[in-house]
Amino acid sequence: MTRTPPVLRADTVRTLAARWLSPLGDGDFVVSPVGLWLALGAVAVGARGRTGEELRGLLGVEGEAAAGAVAGVGRRLAGTDGLAVATGVWARVPVREEFRRGLPGVRFGELGGGAQGELDAWVREATGGRIDGLPLGLDGSEELVLLNALALKASWAVAFPRHLTCDEPFTGGDGVTRSVPTMRRRIPSASVWSVGGTTVVELACAGERAARVRFVLGAEGAGPGEVLPAAWAGDREPLGADEVDLLLPRFTLRTKTEAAAHLAALGLDLALRPGADFSGLSPEDLFVDEVVQEALVEVAEEGVEAAAVTQVRMARSAAPPRHGSVERIAFDRPFGVVVLDAEDTEDTEDIEDAEGELPLFVGWRRSAPSTRG
Repeated sequence: MTRTPPVLRADTVRTLAARWLSPLGDGDFVVSPVGLWLALGAVAVGARGRTGEELRGLLGVEGEAAAGAVAGVGRRLAGTDGLAVATGVWARVPVREEFRRGLPGVRFGELGGGAQGELDAWVREATGGRIDGLPLGLDGSEELVLLNALALKASWAVAFPRHLTCDEPFTGGDGVTRSVPTMRRRIPSASVWSVGGTTVVELACAGERAARVRFVLGAEGAGPGEVLPAAWAGDREPLGADEVDLLLPRFTLRTKTEAAAHLAALGLDLALRPGADFSGLSPEDLFVDEVVQEALVEVAEEGVEAAAVTQVRMARSAAPPRHGSVERIAFDRPFGVVVLDAEDTEDTEDIEDAEGELPLFVGWRRSAPSTRG
């Protein structure tokens, strides 16, 4: 009998991204929805019973199906130029062999003496030094730590001329206007569209399988929950002008997000408290004690760099341009940035709606960028 491979719908990841925006608030932030999904998806491989059902409601998969979907997403992301993905599990408790076999691309190790230094070094290597160590330090109470890391370095297909960068006004969410270093470049109108009043600008990166970087600007006063999903929405209205003068601040976003409370708000309960059923992972009674993610995105004249580390801590339950009309688009008030995986040119049997775009990084810039970018 031929077994049907597990299939993940890409919109499941996008739905998680959109739902996460509400508990994140409207301050500066950057997170990796795909990083969170991959980390929780790996944990879900070992979930059983009602705990597994709960995780399936959030992730779309559980158990054996989660193992196949995690592997499928990993294969898809491996096709994006400049993107590195890694996952590792370190444990004090026994880890079932079937759990290990279900995640063949995952590194497994032991939590022993010197584990803090080992895991910090793993994070630095996996992120190319962009993140220096664990988002959440070890304190001896953890029985299992799962880490997922993503790192992206991409150059613009056409760089912003450095000599055109100059100070321009930016009005932050606090209503205060400051001068910030702002890049300028003329782009074709095909790179700009609108979705329900939100302007979306896509900047192409170099490479045949390049990541897609989109900046989204909503109406004045609109928050990230309203604006950011436009980056992957399909109902697009083209721009009327022939070309666009783009003004975009040079900026860096770096945040550490304690996501366990957010996951509780999104419907997880059993997985986050003693009594959870992760019997497919270990014979010991474990629950998800904490989920922390550190992420950053840096946008400059030459390109974009981004990285994220998601840490799941588990404890014992008993413990050529055509010249014509030109429109000016200035990102001079709070705006969003979304980095998506490469456009899929081949069918991916593990993922339906492959062209539907997976959000690697999602960020919101509410405050004025510093003069250092």
